[in-house]
Formats: sequence, C-alpha cells, structure tokens
Amino acid sequence: MTVVRDDADALVAWLAPGTPLLKAVLVDGRETRHAGPIGMFTEERVLKLDIWHGTGILKVSPPGKPWSVWYFWGEDGTFHGWYVNLEQEHVRDWASRRTSTVDHVLDLWIRPDRTIEWKDEDELEGAVTAGRFTAADAERIVGDAHAAIRDIEAWTAPFSDDWQFWTPPPTWRVPAAPTTHQPTLIAEELHS
Repeated sequence: MTVVRDDADALVAWLAPGTPLLKAVLVDGRETRHAGPIGMFTEERVLKLDIWHGTGILKVSPPGKPWSVWYFWGEDGTFHGWYVNLEQEHVRDWASRRTSTVDHVLDLWIRPDRTIEWKDEDELEGAVTAGRFTAADAERIVGDAHAAIRDIEAWTAPFSDDWQFWTPPPTWRVPAAPTTHQPTLIAEELHS
C-alpha cells in the first residue's frame, strides 16, 4: 500500500487497483470464505501472490482504536461507504517499516446516509467454535463494534475528516510485488 499520511492522528494508506499482495487461500486456491464460517478458520491455507481486484480502498487506522476505517468508491468515483474492520490495534515495526494487526472477523458497513449494517456475525461465531477466539474475546469484539458505532453516531474522526473526497494523485504508481517475506510467520499469524 502507499502511505498517504502517517502522524499522531492516523496512519492512512491507499490500496490502489492492481496492487500485488500476498493473501491466504485454501490449498485448492479458493477464497477462505468458501470453507464456511467454521472451516475458514480450520482448513489448511497457503499464501498466494495475487493482485487487488476492484477499485482502490483508502484505509485509515486511528491510534488507540481496535479497528480501521476503509473508504470504498465505485468505478465511476462515486463514494459507496465506510467499512469498519474490527481488528487489533496496529503494531509498528519501525525497523522493517511494517505494520501488523489481527483481524477480529466482525465488521460494520456504513452507507453514505450513515445507516449502519453489521457484517459477518456468523463468521465470528464460527471463529469461536473453531477456537480462534474465546467467548470472552467475541464479547469484547462486539463491545468494540458498539464503541465504533458510538464514534460513528458522534461523527468523530476519521469519519468527520472528509476522506471520502480524497483522490490519489495521478502520478502515483502501483507498489511492486512483495519479493521477501516470511511465509511461516505469516501463516502462523493468520491462524492465531
């Protein structure tokens, strides 16, 4: 991803269309969701070099929050909404210039009219059944979703920051494909 801004208020990064990425897939190459809400956490996975398909996504990670906010646009540039990805607060590795997090499965979708839709509750239940999270973890994650909703209803940053009007400079290039990584470490992080 391309860093747009990195300061005390947020890490903001752009995932451009066609950006190469490493992603976990089932051993037969299918997306993990094809294994169902429990199997997606228990089936064996491998890493696949792929590209981001679809329009670009702007991701804003506010410090101290167990979520990031993703901005989605249509092919014609129309803003479609905000996606709150519940996850661990981002951890920085300044030496390698990397940021890591762990996805908490549950998400929220906010339409431009600010209506809120809960996403992937079945997958959170599957994660508990599969042993990825405990029932107490799931309760905390749901609590984090409610905290995010309070921020949305109060229209705090980053929602109030007008990132939906941002566009990437036309001179920005798509980042190069990853050439070095630690597959074992990545696989362990995905299963944790």
